[in-house]
Amino acid sequence: MFKTIALIGALAAAGNAERIPLKHRPLTYERYMNFAATLNEMAESNGVPNVPVKDYQNTQYFIDIDIGTPAQTFTVVPDTGSSNLWVYGSGCKSLVCRTHNTFDGSKSTSYTKGTKAFNITYGSGGIKGTQSTDTAAFGGVTSKAMGFGEISQVSGPTFYVSQMDGIVGLAYDQISVNNIPTFMSASDLDAKDRSFSFYLHNNPEESYMMIPGFEADGYDLVQKHNVVEKSYWNVKLDSMTSDKEVKTDGYMAAIDSGTSLIVGPKAIIDPLVNGITVN
Repeated sequence: MFKTIALIGALAAAGNAERIPLKHRPLTYERYMNFAATLNEMAESNGVPNVPVKDYQNTQYFIDIDIGTPAQTFTVVPDTGSSNLWVYGSGCKSLVCRTHNTFDGSKSTSYTKGTKAFNITYGSGGIKGTQSTDTAAFGGVTSKAMGFGEISQVSGPTFYVSQMDGIVGLAYDQISVNNIPTFMSASDLDAKDRSFSFYLHNNPEESYMMIPGFEADGYDLVQKHNVVEKSYWNVKLDSMTSDKEVKTDGYMAAIDSGTSLIVGPKAIIDPLVNGITVN
């Protein structure tokens, strides 16, 4: 059962921590087909090719984040596998932006429009836009001058089927695009309190995120793994097992809350896949 602590970012007391609901939105066949039909109709009406749509196996969790003054709310993936905040902008011309919330800087009194390019390529696609600045907040934590990506162009099927309006990166500053301070680094939290934790359950209603800190009651420490490289949340990988153990000496593994995929060198992954028995 997947009901234990998935990730704790740093260690800090949880005296003033706040629980942030994590939304799990399964992609049903009916919703998938309705969404695909909508995109196809939009594509045909605009004279562009059909947009590829694919179910990525219900792998994402979401939180709400506020950007701007007054706040505009967006559904984003809290992602330890990246370090930047971005949302779709109101000037976005990609089809995906027509079915998601978009940020309108003209409605925010704390917004500073940027001109510097902001581009990220993920394993499942890419986003392009400009780097802007505004107030961002979630879970009672605020960054008053948060650099973020205001996205105008999207590529990749994942963005079309996902409910997300963007991503809030929770990895380290070292891998941040344009060297923008991460949300945690730019937040109003004291340095000693810049921590977070996820509690992911089979029952989506019981899943939540805490910031800062972690739950002390009802949980026991099972294992502790030191971060050995502060780019992604990289830990030392000793071995992996299916029907037999595959040694992984010298490898690190990134703990990534933005995906449920296991990715690695062919020499390691092939023996694991070959050892899986399907009844």
